[in-house]
Amino acid sequence: MTAEDEDWSVDGGEEGNFDEDMAAAWEAELANEAEADLDTSTSASNSAGSERILNQDEIDSLLGFSLEEDDDGKGSGIRSIINSAHVSYERLPMLEVVFDRLVRLLTTSLRNFTSDNVEVSLDSIASMRFGDYLNSIPLPAILAVFRARQLDNYGLVTVDSNLIYSIVDVLLGGRRGTAAMRVEGRPYTTIERMLVTRLVEVILGDAKKAFDPLTEVDFDLDRIETNPRFAAIAQPANAAILVRLRVDMEDRGGRCELMLPYATLEPIRKMLLQNFMGEKFGNDNIWEGHLATEIWTAPTNVRVVMDEFEQPLGRMMSLEVGDTLLMNAGQNSKVSLRCGDIYLTEGQIGRIGKKVAVRVDAPLEGVAKKALVESQQ
Repeated sequence: MTAEDEDWSVDGGEEGNFDEDMAAAWEAELANEAEADLDTSTSASNSAGSERILNQDEIDSLLGFSLEEDDDGKGSGIRSIINSAHVSYERLPMLEVVFDRLVRLLTTSLRNFTSDNVEVSLDSIASMRFGDYLNSIPLPAILAVFRARQLDNYGLVTVDSNLIYSIVDVLLGGRRGTAAMRVEGRPYTTIERMLVTRLVEVILGDAKKAFDPLTEVDFDLDRIETNPRFAAIAQPANAAILVRLRVDMEDRGGRCELMLPYATLEPIRKMLLQNFMGEKFGNDNIWEGHLATEIWTAPTNVRVVMDEFEQPLGRMMSLEVGDTLLMNAGQNSKVSLRCGDIYLTEGQIGRIGKKVAVRVDAPLEGVAKKALVESQQ
């Protein structure tokens, strides 16, 4: 081996060592990058996992459910969205009394109408949206649209098919002890519609009598429909009162439903909120009478004005004892009676004994009465 060979071998060894050092450095750098990427992905996965995982309280808050239910039934979150489809309105206690009276009247009227043993019962009084009710009517059925004249709005009477065929069977002499025959797939005949119309007129007549102790309302039959779409008397989202009545005639019978939109009952809403007939909603009649008596006997200062004229302020400030002011009023001139700045009436001044008196010659002015009332408000 020569020197050149020896030098080459030495240089080659140094170059090999350099390559090994570079490879080791690259491996270390790649390992650090891989470790950094692993830490980043781990932290990202941990952060993503923390966003997706909710505890039970957060889930209940999102859904609007909790172990301690609210008494008012109002939820939050998704539960409030679900409950928004339900209608919950204030109770009308006097309306329940009216329909209880309707049941008693209708029992007697239907017995006279059918000459049969009829029992009418009140199933339920509920609030619901008008559109939901139209969609829930079982067909076939007859819907009678009526108008509440004094309330200036409409209502709906629905007679189901069982009651229709039962009424037809009873009025046309059907045998007792047999169920009413139903013929599906055909429209109601003219005779059936006329008989149901008479039934609806009896119901509306008794409804008028039931409302009489509360207020005078005349229910006039407007039209008869068999398609619920043609009986739309209110917007689908409007709230209404639904009264379900059950009519039993021994082994036959059916249901009759009375629908009254809240807009129809709004003019008499204050009356329907009463807990008993004639309730005054907390007004104290004794205190009202006492206050009226005290106001009636309260002392009032009345001024008698003989004349009015204008004078310069300087002359009025320089008045002395003995100065005379001339007025336009004469011995027989009228004087005006005033309460404050309000003109009441006029009269004649005179004397009774040692006192000056005024005789009222005209009644109290209507404008004065109005002004006095407005001043007290």
